[in-house]
Amino acid sequence: MFTGIVADIGRIESMVSQGDGARMRVVPQALAVDDVAIGDSIAVNGCCLTVVDNDPSSRALAFDVSGETLRCTTGFAPASAVNLEKALRLVDRLGGHLVTGHVDGVGVVCAFEPVQGGTSESSWRVVIEVPPELSRFLAAKGSIAVDGVSLTINKVNANTCEVNLIPHTLQVTTLRWLAPGARVNIEVDLMARYAARLAGW
Repeated sequence: MFTGIVADIGRIESMVSQGDGARMRVVPQALAVDDVAIGDSIAVNGCCLTVVDNDPSSRALAFDVSGETLRCTTGFAPASAVNLEKALRLVDRLGGHLVTGHVDGVGVVCAFEPVQGGTSESSWRVVIEVPPELSRFLAAKGSIAVDGVSLTINKVNANTCEVNLIPHTLQVTTLRWLAPGARVNIEVDLMARYAARLAGW
């Protein structure tokens, strides 16, 4: 379980084919990895992955990424920057919202621009089109995880949602490099998913 509060930006050092999946090595910039054990969970661009190796000499973390994970996510290419978050501990503050790291689908950025009347130093408006089957889980003032970043939905229109990125979020996550047409990992709010199930949707 995660919070959607990104702790660091890492870079994918390599992706080596392995069966129907791949062995991925990620090098964090500043994330402390001395306490990361084999078997621990790390959210990589919002996808919960299991650490299979921790190389203290290079600080690289290795993950085995299944073919199924590669089919339903985006952003796992060599040299790509990725958002990183360690798993939530029971003593941690829940600063974002409950995020499982189970990506529901891939969205497409429709718009990425400074808020009206703003400058490049201000907040940015992002409009994302989500797969139609996920749109029922979107609600204004609800939560959504985009590439592992916890965000509040400002508006919903059919299969699109609009979020706001404050300067801090742009500074500490990979979302600063978004552009129209970019593909992003989407996880809908856990509570919305269970509410829909209970309501028989």
